[in-house]
Amino acid sequence: MSAPGGITRATLAKDLRMEWRSKDAVNSMLFFSLLVVVVFSFSFDPSSEESRQIAGGLIWVAFLFAAVVALNQTWAREIRNQVLDAYRVSPAPATSLFAAKVLGNFIFVSVLEALMTPLFIVFYRLRSLGPIWQLLIVAVLGTWALVVNGTFFAAMSLRTRSREIMLPLLLFPISIPAMLAMVQATTAILNGEGARFWIVLIATYDLVFTSVCLLLFETILNAE
Repeated sequence: MSAPGGITRATLAKDLRMEWRSKDAVNSMLFFSLLVVVVFSFSFDPSSEESRQIAGGLIWVAFLFAAVVALNQTWAREIRNQVLDAYRVSPAPATSLFAAKVLGNFIFVSVLEALMTPLFIVFYRLRSLGPIWQLLIVAVLGTWALVVNGTFFAAMSLRTRSREIMLPLLLFPISIPAMLAMVQATTAILNGEGARFWIVLIATYDLVFTSVCLLLFETILNAE
């Protein structure tokens, strides 16, 4: 087992244990998403044919705002007892820590999506006219797009006074291309239309921004 891989697995296991005991992130995201579903269900007629047209936007907006709740807590735990300072002076590669945090956030948001998707289907009476497996691909790629940038910008805003406000200000603008592709792909699949272009666009976005975040994270970690 390689040292970087072992560090990533150990950090990820630690984060999962802490979340399993506290359930702070999952409970907060679940409550927020449930609130969005209920509010939007009163704002739109879920039985109308238009629900298939707007569902993609509603779903991903709900997941985006809910993910910010978990992303804000990503590094807050590490500030306690100077864990980040200890990591900075250790020989462990910064990319291992970043990979563990991204994977942890990916799992948390994926759990949220698995719990909330049936509610969206029930409230909006959704039925996909396209292949379901394409929706799974969009969900995986779209979730990764949100958490990889969110984890990076959460670290960047960690030492600011208003990090809860700073994270959305940094994350939302840079996520616009991915959000557009995710919404368009989801809507196209629900309506039985082709979504290959949008899926390729999300995959390209993930590849570019994952590479950039991995390259720059060590600088962010060691910044004063």
